[in-house]
Amino acid sequence: MAALLKAFVFRRQFRVGLLFALAPILPANLAQPQDAAASAASINTSQIVEAMERHDRAQAERLRRYHAVRHYSIVYRGFARTIAASMEVEVDYESTSGKSFRVISQDGSATLCQKVLKRALDSEKEASQDKASTALTPANYKFQFVGADRLGNRSAYILEVEPITPTKFLYRGRIWVDAADFAVAKMEVQPAKNPSFWISRTVIHHTNGITNGFWLPEQNRSETKVRIGGAAVMTIDYGTYQVTPQADAPKPAPPRQGR
Repeated sequence: MAALLKAFVFRRQFRVGLLFALAPILPANLAQPQDAAASAASINTSQIVEAMERHDRAQAERLRRYHAVRHYSIVYRGFARTIAASMEVEVDYESTSGKSFRVISQDGSATLCQKVLKRALDSEKEASQDKASTALTPANYKFQFVGADRLGNRSAYILEVEPITPTKFLYRGRIWVDAADFAVAKMEVQPAKNPSFWISRTVIHHTNGITNGFWLPEQNRSETKVRIGGAAVMTIDYGTYQVTPQADAPKPAPPRQGR
């Protein structure tokens, strides 16, 4: 079980032909080309990344504080048994001091609560205290545009990300960048650095959502396979946010178009 601790801190032609065949009966918004795909010809990878950085800086300037109650859960299945634990955590963010956590309740395996869930909180707090080395920027990552997609009713650019220097807080995989706000809306990634020989693979699925104009974490699911057998799944439901913005903070400017 100790090996799990660090694993938790991402037929084209047929589809096109079918779209044309169904176009007369589809709603207008489904029959039209994707907004992100249509605009991909007028924006490149560097411009997307620059717009992401501007968005992140502007949001950091605008966001004063938030409060939420998260639900953490973990289930380990292996060796003919299942072990589970859950935890309710109150989270407060202040722009001047960062994040603070308070455990409201916990249930299930005490070992998983202490050794996995609480350490996940410690890892998040540690990562948030060194934002420069963990930020999604060219200083830490290489980026490559790979396509466009729709997430719900919003268009998005898909970028492949690869860490320049693998560390425990970085990752590799794909991110979906909202085409209007240039915020990261979705991630399908793996840790850049395997935390243990006993871990064969970890896949992280993460989504962000909009609350009062701010892009904040929504859900996270980490799936880990252990070499000696078994698998663990940790999920985080980030709850409902109470957000307080800064007064008169500027919003990010749109990206410059053209190559």
